[in-house]
Amino acid sequence: MSSGEITAAEMSALDENCKAFGLSTLQLMENAGSAVAKEIARRFKTGSVLVLAGKGNNGGDGFVAARHLLSLGFRVRVVLVGRERDIRTEEARRNYEILKECGCPCEEISDASVLRRRCEELLADADIVVDAIFGTGFKGVPREPEATAIEILNEARHLKRIVVAVDIPSGLDADTGEAEKAEKAEKAAHANLTVTFHKAKPALKAKKDFVGEVVVAPIGIPPLFEKLAGPGDLRLAVKKRRRESHKGEHGRILVVGGGPFAGAPALTALAALRAGADWVTVAAPKSVASTIAKFSPNLIVKPLSADILVEEDVQIVRNLAKKHDVLLIGTGLGDAEETKNAVRMILEGEECEKAVVDADGFYGVPLPFDAKKKKVILTPHAGEFSKMGVAFKASTLEEKEAFVREFSLKNGVVTLLKGHIDIISDGYRLKINKKGNAGMTVGGTGDVLAGITSAFLAVNNDAFNVAVASAYVSGAAGDLAFAEKGNCLLATDVIEKIPAVLKDFC
Repeated sequence: MSSGEITAAEMSALDENCKAFGLSTLQLMENAGSAVAKEIARRFKTGSVLVLAGKGNNGGDGFVAARHLLSLGFRVRVVLVGRERDIRTEEARRNYEILKECGCPCEEISDASVLRRRCEELLADADIVVDAIFGTGFKGVPREPEATAIEILNEARHLKRIVVAVDIPSGLDADTGEAEKAEKAEKAAHANLTVTFHKAKPALKAKKDFVGEVVVAPIGIPPLFEKLAGPGDLRLAVKKRRRESHKGEHGRILVVGGGPFAGAPALTALAALRAGADWVTVAAPKSVASTIAKFSPNLIVKPLSADILVEEDVQIVRNLAKKHDVLLIGTGLGDAEETKNAVRMILEGEECEKAVVDADGFYGVPLPFDAKKKKVILTPHAGEFSKMGVAFKASTLEEKEAFVREFSLKNGVVTLLKGHIDIISDGYRLKINKKGNAGMTVGGTGDVLAGITSAFLAVNNDAFNVAVASAYVSGAAGDLAFAEKGNCLLATDVIEKIPAVLKDFC
């Protein structure tokens, strides 16, 4: 995410991460509603306020704002656009119940014509109207009765009432401000003041005529939480399966590995399958192909021509790459010169549009890449930069972050630096992952991470989001394995825990 703006999806992911880190949605809602009330009170000493609230968390912010305005001496009335029983979140429902206990006049109206008649009466006495109908998660065209509520907000503005939008004027797409249909512009609220939370949303700049004055209000999210990987990041990277999905839609992975080692590419391939890939092919030297095939009947193994990867195999691999979404290269390949040359030639080929490079693949990686033409994720630990001819000189976390950011920008890649704290950057964005444990120093866990990364990259074009989510899933699966096996865990134990981490996301 940029330093000055945050998209709707990024904000949703951050909200989920905050919850995982112990900062509850209820706390954030309290801070958001309080911020709206403070901005109103800062401009008006007293007055009559009408809050039009929706059934989601934006409405919950409005309920909190109403309570704070009551405590500051404002006269407040709240209209819930819909039924109380249909309030969608526990946090919003709780704040509505608190508001009623405060003695605040609250009405629930689900019929559009009734809503219009009642609000015409209430507007006669209102100085300020709070728009808390839709938040940043809104997409599409408003339906009734919310469409009528938005019309009422715009009529209030024509009547010279002050309209205050909570986070974003209702009906706008938070990211673009654009309409799916031409008439949507008539179904979006126009505000005099927009109090948005944490960071500005892109639409606030794109649609200045809708938002009025914009105030960006902090709601208690610490900077570290923006940088720390969490479960919310999975929503930015993992593709939900449609019931009518077909074979291959969720990713075809080509793993090029093996030769000196057979276990590494097998672990990588099995991890990719557990992470949701539909189809995994392992292209391996003939010396280990049959051994890899014996690891699992789920693996498709393509034997290559020699006992190690050689230049004569390059065209075979390129032809296979055309039939797959992602190339994962390096696990167990060894350091023979002809293997290094073959890796370089494969990665330079135009067939390789998405790639994950790990382990011995670093020997032949042809840096830099053109990030506009290829999406490449590198997954080294600190000692593996030497395989790329790069001296890793960093000791503190801050120095490591700066190194990874600079290296990624210079080479047109996303770098996932493995360690007790993973560091991920595309040269612009940067996140860290603290999931994982000392038991994961066992051999093979890096191969598992590479497999997870390839599965996510197959269905997502944002390589940075993919790498962040992969680091989190690998660490979280490792923590589940550690809870059972302790420091005696194996890489295969981590693989078996991947579905438990992903069960709510795919």
